[in-house]
This record gives sequence, structure tokens and C-alpha cells, in this order.
Amino acid sequence: MGDEVDARTFSRQDRQEFRRKVQRCLDALATMLANDDFSVDEPRLGMEVELNLVDDTMQPAMANAAVLEAIADPDFQTELGQFNIEINVAPKPLSANNMRALEDGLRFSLDSADARAKESGSRLAMIGMLPTLTEEHFARHWFSSNPRYELLDQQIFAARGEDIELSISGVPLHDDGNVETLNTICETILPEAACTSVQLHLQVAPSDFPSYWNAAQALSGVQIALSANSPFFAGKALWHESRIPMFEQATDTRPQELVNQGVRPRVWFGERWITSIFDLFEENSRYFPALLPVVTDEDPVEVLAAGGTPKLTELRMHNGTVYRWNRPVYDTSGGGHHIRLENRVLAAGPTVVDIMADAAFYYGTVRALVDADRPVWSQMSFDAAEENVHAAARGGFDGRLYWPEVGWVGPQELVLRRLLPLADAGLESYGVDADVRDRYLGVIEARCLARQSGSVWQRASVAARESAGDNRATALAGMLAEYLDRMHQGDPVHTWTV
Repeated sequence: MGDEVDARTFSRQDRQEFRRKVQRCLDALATMLANDDFSVDEPRLGMEVELNLVDDTMQPAMANAAVLEAIADPDFQTELGQFNIEINVAPKPLSANNMRALEDGLRFSLDSADARAKESGSRLAMIGMLPTLTEEHFARHWFSSNPRYELLDQQIFAARGEDIELSISGVPLHDDGNVETLNTICETILPEAACTSVQLHLQVAPSDFPSYWNAAQALSGVQIALSANSPFFAGKALWHESRIPMFEQATDTRPQELVNQGVRPRVWFGERWITSIFDLFEENSRYFPALLPVVTDEDPVEVLAAGGTPKLTELRMHNGTVYRWNRPVYDTSGGGHHIRLENRVLAAGPTVVDIMADAAFYYGTVRALVDADRPVWSQMSFDAAEENVHAAARGGFDGRLYWPEVGWVGPQELVLRRLLPLADAGLESYGVDADVRDRYLGVIEARCLARQSGSVWQRASVAARESAGDNRATALAGMLAEYLDRMHQGDPVHTWTV
């Protein structure tokens, strides 16, 4: 969620000064891009994993402060809701067998954290949307204690001028074809906290960033279809990856009239392929009013002129409140500055090996698409890439996606016949060992052959429990308890039986 801020109110002058400072940051960034003095390390896999907390009855545990105190590890941090925490995984080089080492480290960290969380009466759940969440869990007093979250809530509702409407029509769960629909009004942005994800980071040279961003955008729909793990919300069977429409709606600053005018949403896929990373930062500043107009004393242009490294704090703050599915990140470290691509489309879970397989597929395929003689984004419209995202989120493996030279195709066939060889070639270009490539891409291949993502298993388990006589609430809690057991056992989701 970005940098912390203190509780406060913002004046008209704050907003005007913030806009001016963002422009100063853009001026400094333009100079830095022209000078081409950004740090570029060897390719590294960086990751953030958002987690839910549950009690022994599988209900949300509003206990992140107590859990974080018990874990006592700075890699774990708060998130928006009191039932959320996040782990930041230290980046490792992509080459050799480092992905396997990262897998082992992540599993150890999560197991240790879960053991300590149990001491305070909670358990960790690595899942795209916690299926036992209900509307009563989105009351204002369930915000985490960080003032940033309530400030965001206040600013989004001030910009919108009315309550938030959530409206999602689902995919039939049973053979009767009954479609379940969510229609509710929310007085907070806490439904956003239901959307827990895995975020992948890749540091790239600014000159290479447009190709990597375009490739990631083109691949996003495929990623969603493969990793869908969010089929239930507020007791309803919705999309296979309900995080996508939920996040889009829960942070929408636009009343219906602005939607009708075509005003851009803050959760944004974008509207065109890019030729410069500057395009994205400039679009964010031109199109979106500030939500958190906190101004610092730094003049980034003067810092740069004096030979220093500007923090670009205002630009980073603003960038953190525009929720692109593939987001540019400017950061500083060790006296230098760098650019990262943050991929935000993946659901959390179901297991550590599934997460690592999704990451391997992403990094490898994006690299291969960037290296291709004819870029994929030159062969498909941007609208087709965006349509893929929603088709995949709704239908999962049953969705139909567009891909150049193939046309409209199912995710299973597209991955098995076209993309898995690209992913392998891309990982090989990064220097990833053959046995590591085989381990993770083998999971993706088997998942496609079984046509079973986390969402598919969740839906089948709940349907079976309801057919056996459970009501929806009992079925969801029972499914989640079994899910957590299997999550800790660690076998990939395509092997799970119902």
C-alpha cells in the first residue's frame, strides 16, 4: 500500500502544492531517464504475498496487530484490513537454482509465521479471497491501525461523493445453471482488503521497460486463467477470479455520471501500448487527482542538480494510489535509483509451489516475448489484451482468450501448445537450471492438463458439500479448513481431490 502517512485533513492548497511537486518529480525523472544512469542488477525475482487471518472456526480473525507481534519479523507487515498481513520476500537472482532456494525460504517463513500466529489464536490463509468473509466484516472499525488506510477511505469517498456499489453476476456452481449475483452497497473500501494477491517484481533498464510492460500486459489474461483462486465472496459463487472486478469496483472514485463520460478508473489496465516508461508516470499525474497529497521538503530537481539521488516522494505516493495491474515503480537503494515492473494480477495461493510455478511461467514467458523478433503487442490490439483479462477472470479455464496467429482459444490449449516452450526458453535465457525449469513449468503443464486451478477445486469442493446436505456457510467453512490442510501439505493444487 506504499509509504505510511499521519492522520490529517488536506486543504485545497495541499492539493495544488502536491500537483506542483509531482510535476517537479516528473521533470527530475525526465532528466534521469535522459542521463540513463539507473541501476540495473542481474535479473532478480522479487515477491510480495498477501495473506488472510482466520480463527479456529475458519472465520476472519481481526487480529493482525497481535499476529504481527507474535511473528516479530520485519518481513511481515500490515495490510488494509485487520484480517490481512503481507510478507515481503527478499529478491534473489533468477539464475541457477535460486528459485528453488526462494521456494524453500518462503515455505519456511510461512510455516514459522503460522506456528506463531496459532499462539495468538489465528491461522494464515494464502488464498485469493477469503470465502468466509461477509459484509459485516467491512465495517469501519476493522481497518488496520495505520492511518494511511482510513485516509485513503476518506479520500476515495470524498472524490466519489456517494457509497460504493458492488455488482457482480457469477458463474453457475451447480448443474441447475443458477447464477448467483452480488449486489450490495458499501460504506468503506474494505472489500478491497478481500483481494489478496501475489505481486511479482522485476528490475529492468528504463530503455527496456516498455517492452517488458507491453509483454506483461499481453500475458495478464493467461496468468489470471491459470492462477484463478477467488471464486467466493460474501457467500456468493461469483467469477473464478473475483478479485479482478472486486478490486476495480471497491476503489472506484467515479460516480455513475463520470463512468458514463468515460473518465478513467483508478484500478486501470491502461489504454495503449507504450514506448517509454515516462508515459505511465505522466498519465498517472495527468489523469488522476491526488488521494494522499502529502508534500515533503525535497526539491527533486535541486537534489539532482547537486549530484544527489532524489526520492521523488510525491510521484511515488501518487503512483501508489493508481492501481495498474502492471505498475511501474521508481525506488532508491544504496545511493542509487532503479525502475521495477510490478505484476499484480496473480491471486495468492494455493501452495508455495503453485506460487513459484506461476512466477516461473510469468518471468520466463515475458522474457521470451521481449526477445521475440516480432513483438506480440504489435500483432494484437490493446483492447484484446484487456478483454482477455476479464474473460479469464470470469471463466478461468473455460474462458476464451485472443492470441496472435491463433485467434480465440482456451487457456489450456494456448499454454500447452504455444506458451510453455516460450517460458522454458525465457527461463533458460535467465540462466535458470534445467531441473528448476522442469519443476515449475511441469506444475503449469499438469495444471493445464487437469484443468484444475485453486478456483476450480474450491468450487467443486463446495458444490460437493452442498450436494451432500451442507448449507452454503457450512460448506465454505469446511472447504476452507480442508484447503488450509492441503496448503500446508504443499502438494500443488492440480493434485487435490474432492
